Amino acid sequence: MRIYLIRHPRPEVAPEMCYGRSDLTVSVQEQATTLAALLPQLQALPPATPIFSSPLLRCATLAQQLSAARGGAAVQFDARLAEMDFGGWEMRSWDAIARNEIDAWAADLIHYRPGGGESVLQVITRVHTFHADLARLPFESAIVLCHAGIIRLSLACSSERSLEEIAAVAVGSAHQIAYGALCVLD
Repeated sequence: MRIYLIRHPRPEVAPEMCYGRSDLTVSVQEQATTLAALLPQLQALPPATPIFSSPLLRCATLAQQLSAARGGAAVQFDARLAEMDFGGWEMRSWDAIARNEIDAWAADLIHYRPGGGESVLQVITRVHTFHADLARLPFESAIVLCHAGIIRLSLACSSERSLEEIAAVAVGSAHQIAYGALCVLD
């Protein structure tokens, strides 16, 4: 199955803030610009191509607009596509988070639970189950609106790798996924 992974548009939040699971909005202009850029890239797909989305507003709103513009399948929201939960770090400036906490996370990116939230291993476990369920569906392709962290983990998914290996590949790759970007996973 070919999966079209789309990162949400830039949310309305200060750039120095830590956010993951926080439910942030996107400006109407950002939504419109992102939708206009995506539609030509997806025009060859049949209208019945399923659309899956994180339930967080920055993805959900674009997913609904994309579904309406394509005149096809209703959006299926899946909590497994939500961004990593940073617990007590959510909506705090990175400068306000204790250096020793950030160092502890850097020392164990796979297992550490930043702010008492989720570890990368916990996130890959839910992302992996989403992909396993998706692979069982009778479609040639699917559109998935989600977050940079989820896309990085999705791109690292492989049946030949353990969950820890997938997590290690994802955290070892540089984050270069722009807001509104489309990545294709075969």
